[in-house]
Amino acid sequence: MHCRTEHIDQSQKRDATIRASEAAPQTNNQAAEPLKIPGITYHEINFNGKSFQKMLISKITWLELFRLIFLMLFGYRLQAIAILTPSMEKSGVSGLAIDSLDVCKSEVREYFDVLSVTDNYPVMVHCTQGKDRTGLTVMLVLFLLGVPTEAIEADYALSDSELINEREERIKDMAKVGLSERFARCSPGLAGKVEQHIKEKYGGIEGYLDFCGVTREVRAKVKETLLYT
Repeated sequence: MHCRTEHIDQSQKRDATIRASEAAPQTNNQAAEPLKIPGITYHEINFNGKSFQKMLISKITWLELFRLIFLMLFGYRLQAIAILTPSMEKSGVSGLAIDSLDVCKSEVREYFDVLSVTDNYPVMVHCTQGKDRTGLTVMLVLFLLGVPTEAIEADYALSDSELINEREERIKDMAKVGLSERFARCSPGLAGKVEQHIKEKYGGIEGYLDFCGVTREVRAKVKETLLYT
């Protein structure tokens, strides 16, 4: 839902010849096509897919759900998403990251499957801002590799200053669906909060990856590739 809107919005901004109207039926692949670089293999993993959407929908009332369905049916996508934003605001960036960990099992498994294939390297991980879904998934890899949490947090925080040039425009985009300015910033202490949640609920990163269906063979291959290659 939100991911498709992001793809369309970016396509419109960067390629004026693309007519990606909100009413036109498009897949994520079709909407993102103008942004793709020839010769590069893309593995599109939608962390804002059905599992994430169901989680957000579970937090609204029945009346709000009916309003959301009505707006979506008639093409009012941004207005529909705005119904979900109060719960997103309440959770904040870190809360949504933790929620994603709990519901995006298949996406995490697919992500590690990609990283386990040596022919896929070099790999660049990215999302719309390069800090939320990207930050979370990179943290998972670094936890698996045994990188100290303090180092992970410091690395994640570096993204905040790199986003300054586009922050004003990003804040305007988020305001369209009712999200506040903090969603355009890196969330302080995110790595520690994610690690704590993983330890308390899953017993650690290995237990969490077991939960997601990431096999020991895949984990071993990722470690071998990133630590020893």
